[in-house]
This record gives sequence, structure tokens and C-alpha cells, in this order.
Amino acid sequence: MGVRTDAELSMDRRVLKHVHDNVHGNIYIEPLFLKFIDTEQFQRLRELKQLSLAHMVYPGAVHSRFEHSLGVYWLAGKAVDTIKTYQGFELDIEHSDIQTVKLAGLLHDVGHGPFSHSFEREFLPLVLNGFKWCHEDMSVKMIDYIVDEHNIDIGTERLKKVKEMITASHEHTPTKSMVEKHFLYDIVANGRNGIDVDKFDYIVRDSRACGLGCNFQFERLMETMRVIGDEICYRAKDYLTIHKLFATRADLHRTVYTHAKVKAIELMVTDALLKANDSLGISSSIHQPAEFWKLDDSILRRIEISTEPELKESRDLILRIRRRELYQFCNEFSVPKDKMEHFNKITPQDIVCSQKAGGVTLKEEDIAVSNVKIDLTRERNNPLECIKFFKDYESDETFPIQDDRISHLLPAFYQDMIVRVYSKKPELVDAVSEAFENFQLKTYGKKAQVHATPEKKKRRT
Repeated sequence: MGVRTDAELSMDRRVLKHVHDNVHGNIYIEPLFLKFIDTEQFQRLRELKQLSLAHMVYPGAVHSRFEHSLGVYWLAGKAVDTIKTYQGFELDIEHSDIQTVKLAGLLHDVGHGPFSHSFEREFLPLVLNGFKWCHEDMSVKMIDYIVDEHNIDIGTERLKKVKEMITASHEHTPTKSMVEKHFLYDIVANGRNGIDVDKFDYIVRDSRACGLGCNFQFERLMETMRVIGDEICYRAKDYLTIHKLFATRADLHRTVYTHAKVKAIELMVTDALLKANDSLGISSSIHQPAEFWKLDDSILRRIEISTEPELKESRDLILRIRRRELYQFCNEFSVPKDKMEHFNKITPQDIVCSQKAGGVTLKEEDIAVSNVKIDLTRERNNPLECIKFFKDYESDETFPIQDDRISHLLPAFYQDMIVRVYSKKPELVDAVSEAFENFQLKTYGKKAQVHATPEKKKRRT
């Protein structure tokens, strides 16, 4: 009996690892993927909570990027298997293509830092002096590191495609090697229209973990999608299902990911990391995978239990979080639609400069501002305009669909920008709230917030 191929091994239940996932049920992992999973670099994902600090508000949201990655691996395989079942011959889908897509799904988040996107978007921009860092690029570096460190036998060309599939978002320019079977690059990180199995998994998983209902059913799209002109297309009758995908994602951003109290805690953690950065060299570890993989959510606990004098300010902030002595949310407003195009992020300095003379003197370090952008993945554009639809399986013609051809109840605007202001000290809530109102009057000629800051909050000390 000779050496068996990957295709033969994938069909042999004796060598498959069986994992029961609370979202997708039974997941089976083939030997090739176990070589990556059973490394300390991938196992690190167990120590990264998928939703950053949302569990401080939604106690059930303690799931990790480890289980999400397994879920994306499984759905990536399901997606390409479905396409192969119906169009495998005409599209020349080989077993190596399936393996490549599944590996991209498995490893797409291996470059994430602690506390999810808040580390990347809040902390790092304050310490990197203009240097651009993103977790997709680190994922690419981490994959190379894992392969070299653990002597994983995988072809150079396949590895290259895996990395390209992970970075195949709208922020990255497709390379020449992506021209052939380009539809495969839309499965894990879809830069063309935003429909991918990464979203399929986290929307359902996050909704369930937070105890929220989820009426988006990705299975319908998975079962009916079709490749036409080297692009994954969808039936016209599934338009509203796709709209529900983007609407559910936006709703999760508003109610969970950017919840006012979740953001307060993230702002406090960001400040704690900033104060600890020089001592612990946190930002210096983001360039080399050999150091980066050692960084996870436990950095907070490390600070909390330390006795080092230089970490005292960071420890005090973490203690405040434990005791629920949070930065106080004062108020918020949604940026008017006609001001969105030229909107510049509001800063603590803007609020300080809006305070009236004669009262409490506010300083920039007394205030935290969160500028929250929520969209349907394409900023102020409708992502559904990028999607190609087909009439039925007897037709190869594709076409876009305008919202008003489907329903007049669908949104006419596709982005929100919400500005929230926080007082770092409870006794300054009144002064910060007043300055925030003055800022709105000065900027827009009116108060854009819905109502005044509650008196009870102002009296809290």
C-alpha cells in the first residue's frame, strides 16, 4: 500500500479529528489542518476572545477566535464543496483547491492581536507614529512562521494562494496569480461584495453567544450560489436574504460591538495598555511573529497582578474596570447626513475648546471620545450594488438589482457615524456634558443629541 493522497485521507474517517461545535454541529478535521491547529501559535487563539471586551456587558460572549476559526474552516469547505458538486467539471475544481480554501478559512485570523479590533484600531495608531499595521498582514507572516517553525510540508504555490485568499479584501490589490479561479478568493474574505463565510460564522456565533436572536440564514445562500463569469452570484429571489446579512451585521455593531459601555471599557483598556507600553514593550512585539504569538488577552491579567511601580497607573485602571468604576458615558449624537462626507473625527481637544469660561476647567486627559462608524461594509455605498444576480439556473445572464426595484422600505442611506463622549472622572460628567452640547451648537447650530444627559448621572460621584 503506497502513500495516500490528501484526497484519499480526507475520506478516511480513521484519520479525521472529530470536534463538536455549538453552531455547526460535527466538524471533521483532516491531518493537514491538524498540523497547523496543533501548534502553540494556533492554540493561542483560545486566549483571544472573539468580541474583545463585550463579555463585560454580555456575559455569554466569551467565545474565542479559536472556535470561530474552526467554524470558518468548516464553512469554507462546505461552500467550495457545494460549488464543486454542481459545477466542478466546468470550473475544473480540484481537491487541492478545496484544501487551499479551507486552510485560508482556518488561518485567516491567526494574526489577530489581543482585544480584537480595539488593539488594532484604538491602541496601535496611538503608538506607531503613522506606521500602518493590520491583522491580515500579520496572519500572512504568522503562517510562514508556523510552516518554518514546525516543518510543515506544504507546497509553495498552495501556501501563496492561502495567503492571497486571506488578504483578498477591498483594501488589497489582487495579484496576477488570483486571475485563475478568482471565485475561490471570494469565499473566505470577499473583497468584491463582502459576502463570505467569515461573516456567515461570526454573525450566527456572536448572536447566539450574546443571547440575541438571528433570523439571517446563511444556509440558503450557501445552497443556491452559483459561479458565473468567474464570480460567485446569487439568485435574484435571494436579494432580501443578502440584505438581511448586511443589516444583521450592522445591528450587531450597534448593539454589541460598539455598545456604549463596551466602548467605555475598551477606552479604559486602551489607556491601560498605553501606560504599560514602555514597561512591557507591547507595541514592539507586533513586527515579528516569534514575539507576537506570545501576546494575547492575558496581558491584562499580567498587569493586574504585577507589583512593578511603573505599572501602577495601568493597574489602577484595570482595578476600576473590575469594580465597575468605568469612564462615564455622558451623551452621543449621530452626525447629520449632510455633514458625513467632510466629517473629521472629534477629539477631546474639540470638547475642551467648547467649554464655557467660569466653570470647572476641563483638560484633555479628563475626556474620552469614541467615533463609531457603522455601515453595511461599503461605507456610504450600498454593498448590494456590487453583487451579481441571476434569474434561474437555466440562464447565464447576470445583472445588478437596485433597492427600489425590491422594496421602498429598504434604507436610503448606508452609513452611520456616532460620536460619544465620556468623562474619565464621575464628578466631571456635568461639565463634560455641557461642553459637548456647546460643541454641537458651535458645529451644527443645534444640539444633535436626542436628549440632555440625565440629572442622575450628573450627580453621580
